[in-house]
Amino acid sequence: MLRLVDGNMSTRSDRFGPYGFTSLDEALRWLDDESSFITAALRHAEGVDQGAVLNLLGALCDYCLLRGDLYRLGEINELAQAVDEGLLVRSVQWRTGIAARQLGELDTARTTLTSVVDLYREAQHGAGEARALTSLGITLHHQGNLTEASARLREALELQASDALATDRAWTMHALAAVERDRARLAEALELLTESLVLHRAGESLHGQAWAHFQLGQLHLRRGDVPRAEGELRTALDLYGRTRDARGEAWALTELARARLVDGDAGPAVEQLRSAAARHRDNEDARGEAWTLYYLGQALEESGDLDRAVRELERARTMFSRMRDVYGLACARHHSARVTRDQRAAQTGSLRNSGFARQLLVDARADFQRIGVAHGEAWTCLELAVVDAGNARTQQALALCDEAVALFASYGDRRGEDWARFLRCTLLPYAAPGGTEVGSAVAQQELTDLAAAPHPARDPELTDCVDACRLLLERGVTLEAGWQAWNLGLVPSRHAREVMGVPVPLDA
Repeated sequence: MLRLVDGNMSTRSDRFGPYGFTSLDEALRWLDDESSFITAALRHAEGVDQGAVLNLLGALCDYCLLRGDLYRLGEINELAQAVDEGLLVRSVQWRTGIAARQLGELDTARTTLTSVVDLYREAQHGAGEARALTSLGITLHHQGNLTEASARLREALELQASDALATDRAWTMHALAAVERDRARLAEALELLTESLVLHRAGESLHGQAWAHFQLGQLHLRRGDVPRAEGELRTALDLYGRTRDARGEAWALTELARARLVDGDAGPAVEQLRSAAARHRDNEDARGEAWTLYYLGQALEESGDLDRAVRELERARTMFSRMRDVYGLACARHHSARVTRDQRAAQTGSLRNSGFARQLLVDARADFQRIGVAHGEAWTCLELAVVDAGNARTQQALALCDEAVALFASYGDRRGEDWARFLRCTLLPYAAPGGTEVGSAVAQQELTDLAAAPHPARDPELTDCVDACRLLLERGVTLEAGWQAWNLGLVPSRHAREVMGVPVPLDA
């Protein structure tokens, strides 16, 4: 079964040979029928070849993870502790750490997996150490600790350099690609996923292919390429179905719904996200549910239902906080602040009641800064600039725009940098040291320079905003009227932040 799910070269399958099951469906049906009997039989395995016991127990553990049968996994863990076979205990503890991560118990997962890495290292078991490092890296990613996650996953890759560990290496590569995607290193993420998929296919790992296609779908959504994203996600959904991975299916449905949102089709996205959230709850996948609620909040915002949007974003924020996912928490704070700000502004007609939203943005920026996510920090700076400008703190807003320009430039996001430079231009007449006339003249020149330097990553909405702002400046600006960009809609939308304007070699 493991050979069919994880690949015929995987150290997890231990190369079971030619006498196994002829199809994945047959293997899964057999385990459905026999897993209770196997668990009971393993309690009386004295005198049986320990290699056979370990292989059978490992297959049963992975079946429990695939099926979400975490109660039985706990039983097996107790059994392994009672037998006290070193390799057996390490193998089961590794899966127990993965199970804790799936339940959203990220601190427990991190502690368990760190311990397992040390145990394998002490036993000089390189393949096991690498697998545990990969699982630890994924857990650190889920906690938003992207720098350390990348380091642990690269350690695992070094240990998996041999041809014998090619399929294990493929799993590590697509996990690393997910981390680098969130760090805005899209070109490296694409390269890792492309090679990962080749290795998964060579190893005949359907499950590995599913996750690689899923990650490719997420990567294309980051680029705003919805057709390619949907193609990859549908392939992933089909493969998850063939391996009967209910968790994977729920994640693919979440991302397919998110693709509708990125494509501007918010109505269907709302219903699809609600359905996906229910699936995540059935699977006891807290992290999957939290991210789905986060996207549901955005879809409701896009549909104009700001009250419910705030409620769903706050639910996501609470869940991320509970599981100590700093990255998810920062994202939820950012968008909850945006919607709360817009909700209050719609009620009062101005941005002057944005104190709570501003505090959420300050907290989100601190989170993004701490975990080294320049993309999130830069967009949070722009949202803070909007709040400050709307409260007549134009000098502070201008400084935030300058910080955002530097942050976008640090990882090559030309789309975000465009918006930061544009927003800066809307503020110059009110904040330039030389006064309104000088500020207006500088803004006009910078807008001309911006319009004269188009590029493929530019947000189409920006071009219209540039033209409107130039017309506004030509008519003349008065300090008494105050900053007008918000009232005129000359600020980046929620959709502007969705796409990273980072160059990616798509022929890779």
